[in-house]
Amino acid sequence: MKQKLKLILIFAVIFSSGAIAQKRNLSYPSNKKTQLFGIHFNVGDFNAAKAFSASDNTGSVSTVKDMALGMGLSYWKGITPKIDFSLKLNGMFYDYSAKQYGQTGKTEIGIELEPTINVRLLNDDNIWNGFLTTGLGGGLYTNHIGSYVPLGGGIQFNGKGLTYLFIQAAYRASLTKKVIPDHLFYSLGLAQSFGEDKPKMPPPPPPLPVVEAPKDRDGDGVLDVDDKCPDVKGLASLQGCPDQDGDGIADAEDKCPTIPGLAKYNGCPIPDTDKDGINDEEDKCPTTPGFARYNGCPIPDTDGDGVNDEEDKCPTVPGVASNAGCPEIKKDVIEKVNVAAKNIFFQTGSNKLLAKSNAAMNNIVKLLADNPSYMVEIGGHTDNTGTAAKNQALSEARGNAVKDYLVKKGVDASRINVTGYGPDKPIADNKTAAGRAKNRRVELELKNN
Repeated sequence: MKQKLKLILIFAVIFSSGAIAQKRNLSYPSNKKTQLFGIHFNVGDFNAAKAFSASDNTGSVSTVKDMALGMGLSYWKGITPKIDFSLKLNGMFYDYSAKQYGQTGKTEIGIELEPTINVRLLNDDNIWNGFLTTGLGGGLYTNHIGSYVPLGGGIQFNGKGLTYLFIQAAYRASLTKKVIPDHLFYSLGLAQSFGEDKPKMPPPPPPLPVVEAPKDRDGDGVLDVDDKCPDVKGLASLQGCPDQDGDGIADAEDKCPTIPGLAKYNGCPIPDTDKDGINDEEDKCPTTPGFARYNGCPIPDTDGDGVNDEEDKCPTVPGVASNAGCPEIKKDVIEKVNVAAKNIFFQTGSNKLLAKSNAAMNNIVKLLADNPSYMVEIGGHTDNTGTAAKNQALSEARGNAVKDYLVKKGVDASRINVTGYGPDKPIADNKTAAGRAKNRRVELELKNN
């Protein structure tokens, strides 16, 4: 039990002694290791493990002359300011196989490769530092391969980030006890940086000569020597001169100092000569009031009839204002259409046009062809014989029969509108045969808007 306490005390002293010293290495501003390559002198105590595990205190810690000696090479690299990676290649002289088989007087060598992670309490830029170590090691021991887990700690001395001194102790727990037993391992090593150069702290700047402070009379942040308006607060961008309207033109050069403008108009806004709300740069009619939708020009009158295009239902045909810009239809033309309508006949109870209607229909076709702005409204009518629904359908069918005839003769269907009125608009008495005949009719009305 005393041997166990001795081992625990050794590890505690090593680690805590490195953690006590916390003075920072001011000549080494980096807090993470660069690449180090080192050489180590090692000793192994193969009796200590027995002392540590013995319950009857029969074991003992070896003296230096009884320990196995060895040397090693190492590589170090900082992962974080408090964690390093190291890789050691060790050679240890010890009669491994002889000890396993009870032989003596035979000295052998073990070649080991040991990657470890080292965790410190403090950043690497402290001069003295303690650290804990763990990892996985393995090697070739005479003719056998073995492995172990190192658990320990150490102290490092940082010499300006270039040279390091390492003192380490570890308990190596064997994973292959028939090849290599548990043992204690001690190491003293020296490592040198071969990585990037450490930045040096710049020397303190020399004291500045005492000079008179430059003057700024108006307090605008522009020194008098550079201020074109040294007695009036202004802007640095205007060499210390003011700009009331904030348009980037100094008041002394601004013809409209209180209204934002442009340099090409001497600090004034873009003019609007005709006062229509559209500035001259965007106004295609700058001297005539107009509208934004016409780029500053008045509403156009394409046909020149005095009715502007927005109100003119016939914008490309001269007309009169009383007819919404469309030409008036002459009375004799209206009379011709009415006469033609009276000469359109259908088979009784049907929407089939009779042949004697063709001459009147052809007159309508010619009239529409000669006047492309005309449109025609066709109204179908019946007498009151039969049901209202049947008469309504018949009136629509007769109106569409006239439309179909006109379309077949070349009149655009978009110029024709058909409405069926059934028996609702009689022009004669339905009690007499003559009256009913007059009520069975088609009416035509010309329009040009």
